[in-house]
Amino acid sequence: MIQFKNKQLIEGSSRFLLTGSILAFLIAFSPYIFYLYEIFPSGPVWENSFFIYESKYYGSVNVAMWTYFGKITPLFLLLIWFFTCKHWWYHAILIPISMYAYQIVSTVYDDVYQEKPVSFDTDGLIYLAPFFIGILVIVYLVRIQIFDRIYGIDLSELNETDVTVFSKKMSTNEQKEVDNVRHQGFNFRPEPTEDYYQKL
Repeated sequence: MIQFKNKQLIEGSSRFLLTGSILAFLIAFSPYIFYLYEIFPSGPVWENSFFIYESKYYGSVNVAMWTYFGKITPLFLLLIWFFTCKHWWYHAILIPISMYAYQIVSTVYDDVYQEKPVSFDTDGLIYLAPFFIGILVIVYLVRIQIFDRIYGIDLSELNETDVTVFSKKMSTNEQKEVDNVRHQGFNFRPEPTEDYYQKL
């Protein structure tokens, strides 16, 4: 039984090291992904055995690829970060991911399908605003759940209390705790009454 557990531990550790090594290699390789644009021709048309690419907006395949890879590289790094992040706020990484993905789609659309591009990039924040708000709401709800778990706040207990936001009285649960402590034999000075404060 112990040997089986040790074998599982070794296999899990080796898989963890292999995954980490691959991710480290991909991150270290990311500058080379960006500089792939240098292998493309500087003319407006790129012909290969599979398809013909014509850059209508940039007028140069090299410049178009420089633009694409300038957006693909940070998107690639953000995706690695999103899928490996263990922090509670990792959903917020979806916002820059969606921004770069939108920019890539709009750039390809402008360069391939239109000679006079529509200003997708400048209006991108308007189109993506509902998505951004949704992600921020998710992040905030996750934060509230974590805050409640860390500090032990149970919102269902509020229904059992007689306390409102504007009341100065203690809740029934707090009053019970104070009474229990008093009955255990501790000598506490009595709480000052309102007459004491009026005399001051």
